Amino acid sequence: MSIRLIALDIDDTLLDSHHRILDSTKTAVAACLARGIKVVLTSGRPLAGIVPFMAELGIEGDAQYAVTNNGAVVLTATGKVVSSQLVDNAGYRQMTALGQALGVPFNVVDAASTIITADRDVDAMIVQQAAENAAGLLIRNPDEMPDDFAITKGLFVGGEALLDDAEPRVRLALDAEYSVLRAGRNFLEVMAQGVDKASGLAHLGALLDIAPAEMMAFGDEGNDLAMFKLVGLAVCMQNGSGEAKAHADVVTASNDDDGIAQAIARYVLNDQEVAR
Repeated sequence: MSIRLIALDIDDTLLDSHHRILDSTKTAVAACLARGIKVVLTSGRPLAGIVPFMAELGIEGDAQYAVTNNGAVVLTATGKVVSSQLVDNAGYRQMTALGQALGVPFNVVDAASTIITADRDVDAMIVQQAAENAAGLLIRNPDEMPDDFAITKGLFVGGEALLDDAEPRVRLALDAEYSVLRAGRNFLEVMAQGVDKASGLAHLGALLDIAPAEMMAFGDEGNDLAMFKLVGLAVCMQNGSGEAKAHADVVTASNDDDGIAQAIARYVLNDQEVAR
């Protein structure tokens, strides 16, 4: 079955180790767009952190889309919301209190891409998130926010050892009510129940009448596994985690070595079948 939609993770997949998009990737994406293939940036980032890359790739207009916040919000390239599954105020308060009880840096992201933390001593990784995503950063307690304030996701952040220790306790407290994903060594993310990149792509596929079997996904980490299971062709970067590689149909070259362009050329533009 021909590929009609390509989902691209951003960090360590679309972006090389210098946080740039390779020229070979730009050329491959342009060729796909010219054929009418949807190229959908599918990321844990909020919209503000995705828009510059969409513009650089020529992904624009109301007929192009992005899956943001690990699937919590799907939007058009112009920012119109297609689907949204948020965590309510009670959940926001519960997660914030848990972060404080565990002594783990914690922040949330709202639907406007703003990063909010109740931590008065803001962790450097939270500041880095705000900078990388061109997003605002507010220091606010839940009582300082509106009673109906809802979030796209919460993030427990920190060093690998800190999160390794905290993850079982976070899952014990939250797994029954929320989707908990380890998004790399330094991020443990919490979304509404059932929300992940796969759910966002499924919503978009239903809107566009594109079956999962007609989708291809590129990724490198644990938060890509759900979409790897959904799509017809899952492609992991050579620089990806062992877990991500184990769940992929194909491992392509790294994000520094034209991995996206090579896989698109082979399986989309030349329509080569994957040996399974």
